[in-house]
Amino acid sequence: MNARQVFTSRLRGRPFLDGDGLVMGRVRDVVLLPAIGGEAPQALGLVVQLKRRQIFVGFGRIGEIAADGAHLIGGTVDLAGFTLRRGEMLVSSLYGRQVKAGTVADVALAPSELRRSGWEVSALAVRETRGLRRHAPSVVPWTDCRELFAAGPEDGLLTGLREMAPADLANAVEGMPVSRRGQLAEMLDDSELADLLEELPEKDQVRLLDTLELERSADVVEEMQPDDAADLLAEMPADKRERLLTAMRSVQAADLRRLLRYNPATAGGIMTSQPLIFTPEKTVAEVLARVRNPDVSQITAAQVFVCEPPAETPTGRYLGSVGFQRLLRRPPSVQIGECVQSRVFVQPDLPQPQVAARLAAYNMVSIAVCDTDGRLLGAATVDDVLDKTLPADWRKKGRP
Repeated sequence: MNARQVFTSRLRGRPFLDGDGLVMGRVRDVVLLPAIGGEAPQALGLVVQLKRRQIFVGFGRIGEIAADGAHLIGGTVDLAGFTLRRGEMLVSSLYGRQVKAGTVADVALAPSELRRSGWEVSALAVRETRGLRRHAPSVVPWTDCRELFAAGPEDGLLTGLREMAPADLANAVEGMPVSRRGQLAEMLDDSELADLLEELPEKDQVRLLDTLELERSADVVEEMQPDDAADLLAEMPADKRERLLTAMRSVQAADLRRLLRYNPATAGGIMTSQPLIFTPEKTVAEVLARVRNPDVSQITAAQVFVCEPPAETPTGRYLGSVGFQRLLRRPPSVQIGECVQSRVFVQPDLPQPQVAARLAAYNMVSIAVCDTDGRLLGAATVDDVLDKTLPADWRKKGRP
């Protein structure tokens, strides 16, 4: 296979491998979005057969596509059954379609130059038929077969919205009627919808969740950052909040119940309970591997926290924090406990303005929040502090 271009027919049946190189399943198909404007059709991910179940794995979770198969980037995958969403298409549905140049025999993908960790349609193999003879297929640019990737007016509009950055999409959503919001929510996967919700005011978050079934709402809230999810739940009536928490997985629900106990105007009320936490014997190489994970946000990856076991909040004794730039300057084999830069922390009842002052005073992007026993409960990040201290309509004023 060409390293820069992969024909999808050659992917079918290839192994889908986990981070250790073990076969999890087999690739069955590729999910595409229609072309928007002059951009190439986007490849969203793979349909993978796991025994009797088909699941979807986005290309953001796939580190390599090679002759031996598709390789997962660590972690876990969503085992929910695959369902084709509105506006999406399967690459297999294009095989055998008639275009001006002949019959589509194959579709090629290449890494996108515009989208991080993204793939897009680059070309098609088209077989010309003259009389009874079948000729070898010729490879043509996807633009020669543009009609295959055209979306209807409604689907095209929704697909275009899906391509927006979460902050811009949030701006568009605020002016949508309820029916259009529901259509958009149906098109977005759980993580995309979670990103959108985090950019909306809490009241609009609640309205958008009201367009979803309870189980889907629970799945989406589980994908949100814990502090944002807790803010959303705090806006709900108590009975609706309890139904949603009951529908969630027990670990996530317990985490959110703990966050909801804190006053929203304090460090505990704005902290995330899931910063990057490591025990002191972990090496710099192990920590940087986690920091490089594309699923970890930039603000979370900027600073990691070192604690005695357990490494889940509430942790063992908090030992300090270290920025990733310092880690880049240390040998990979050095233990993270030897790299600690700061032992500054605040307690969960500290008012938000004082949290902001601590962050500014120590030039930190996040600060540890610890209980009276010195256990790490979470971390308050500068973006969440700004979110709570800026005027309520800052999102609208900050957007073009």
